[in-house]
Amino acid sequence: MKVFISTLATETNTFSPFPSVRESFTTREYFRGDGGLRAPVLGNIPLIEWRRLATSDGDQVVESICAFAAPAGKTQRTAYEGLRDEILEDLQKALPVDKVLLFLHGAMVAEGYDDCEGDIIARVRETVGPSVPIGVEIDLHCHLTELMRTKADIIVAFKEYPHTDIAERAREVYDLVGRTLAGEIRPVMALEDCRMIGVWRPPTEPMRSFVTRMSEAEGHDGILSVSFGHGFPWADVADVGAKMLVVADNDMKAAVKTAERFRQELWDIRDLAAQRYDTVEEAISAALSSSAAPIVFADVADNAGAGAAADNTNILRGLIDRKVENVAIGCFWDPVAVQMCLETGVGGELDLRVGGKMGPQSGDPVDLRVTVMGIKRDHSQPALSGGRMSLGTGVWVNGAEIDIVLTSTRLQTHSPEAFTALGCELTDKKIIVVKSMQHFLTGFGPLAAEVRYVDAGGSASTKFATLPYSKKRQPYWPASLDPFQANAGYSQEEVR
Repeated sequence: MKVFISTLATETNTFSPFPSVRESFTTREYFRGDGGLRAPVLGNIPLIEWRRLATSDGDQVVESICAFAAPAGKTQRTAYEGLRDEILEDLQKALPVDKVLLFLHGAMVAEGYDDCEGDIIARVRETVGPSVPIGVEIDLHCHLTELMRTKADIIVAFKEYPHTDIAERAREVYDLVGRTLAGEIRPVMALEDCRMIGVWRPPTEPMRSFVTRMSEAEGHDGILSVSFGHGFPWADVADVGAKMLVVADNDMKAAVKTAERFRQELWDIRDLAAQRYDTVEEAISAALSSSAAPIVFADVADNAGAGAAADNTNILRGLIDRKVENVAIGCFWDPVAVQMCLETGVGGELDLRVGGKMGPQSGDPVDLRVTVMGIKRDHSQPALSGGRMSLGTGVWVNGAEIDIVLTSTRLQTHSPEAFTALGCELTDKKIIVVKSMQHFLTGFGPLAAEVRYVDAGGSASTKFATLPYSKKRQPYWPASLDPFQANAGYSQEEVR
């Protein structure tokens, strides 16, 4: 058999000041034909699994591009169309193929394309015809659409956040597509709109039990897969928001019933599952009044993983104003400051302007007299599901008795190595500030005596009820306390 595999992904924050261009993909993570043969980064993790499984089965693998850009604003139209067309051209040359496996994000938006994933899947379907099974793995921060549902055979989203199960979900897609091709199953998919926008955290209750129940439903009563698409709140598109996706074996009624059940369960736990966010003052006061250490602050609204600039200074300014010491904070994306530190060298002192460079959502720049404590030109950190990602050049400076990590590459803080590989130890710190929403937990969770989530401003605001959506068609919680009006996401004809 011949298996066609490819990755094209980014997460689009339409409120972000950063455009995504072709170089956003090609200079970060871009492979052509051999992504599945390389060390795991992020976008190639499913390709590695699919290539390994297909080779074990004695199948021929045809791999197209693996292109993955950092979360940012809308992708330039010509960049998106060019990358998409590379996949379609490779697919056309590979015909006939027996199955197609795609790793897409689910929240990619380009100029003229609010549903890039639906567009790609639909064009792949047009190319391969109705009988070739198409399996798709997506991030759980996705906009699940009818076009995606009707043009793919199998869609599976990550269940975990932090995303520790990328490889596992890739194996699930491979298995279900293989069973479809063998005639063992006839998958149908149902979508249920949860009419909710928010952030959900699977490691903690009540979401831990919710995810467990999703997994337990699989393999029973014809249910093949259950995915909770959390949605990506920072995108002004019609399909933004949480949705349940259920794949069943030739039984749309079972798929719909299961999706509705989990939608209701999510609604019932909405208040318990909702995260409270501190202000800067609240977080600092709580930390100073606690004997626990270290306390980790998650600077959630300045999370580069959601398209923010990672240069907001509001927490740093609050710490300085309160004269808080024994603190480490990072990673600030500040190539200008990094370059100045490079020219100064380790041990040197300089007056440095930190952060606040990308506009009002970045806060005001902070001017400090700093000492350059450490430099690493090829700085990196462990990332998702065994991958490793570059931070570019990393610099550790100390100013106002605060340790600050600056990087030349914009990336959220995943691991303590972002600090310790520069020589900045963390075990003696009272407060550690990480610019991340959730992925930091894998690395910092075992270290933290306590975690506090802080919304200090940035392009990834957690004030979901007031985000300036212009395209969303349905009411949603928390902007509406009663957002349910009618079923959404599938036709009653399919249910019958």
